[in-house]
Amino acid sequence: MLNSDQTEIDLPPTHSESESVFSDCGGGHAGSAEDTGSVGLCAQSRVAEPGEAVKKDLQHLSREERRRRRRATAKYRTAHATRERIRVEAFNMAFAELRKLLPTLPPDKKLSKIEILRLAICYISYLNHVLDV
Repeated sequence: MLNSDQTEIDLPPTHSESESVFSDCGGGHAGSAEDTGSVGLCAQSRVAEPGEAVKKDLQHLSREERRRRRRATAKYRTAHATRERIRVEAFNMAFAELRKLLPTLPPDKKLSKIEILRLAICYISYLNHVLDV
């Protein structure tokens, strides 16, 4: 599991370089001369995996810069947008519930959030005054 300061690129590779070369070429089994020739060509023509270039680019970056780059990905943005949408919906539902508890004329009058909060403060003050008397 990653902590907030790690990215997938910071993790050690799960296989050796030779396994990567052979897996890219269709396997590392010993076969006919044709098979070994194709593996050799693949190993020679292989420059670098896409992840390796990114890994080398990110190694010199600070922890904060790596975090910024990770947050710039589309996957991260969509997940963040989803969490924010859920948070805003919960926030609006809480205001709706508070609004139901406040007396207004007419009862179905639309109030802004600041009006709901101000009315709630006045109503609580009124209820405290009623209890004191």
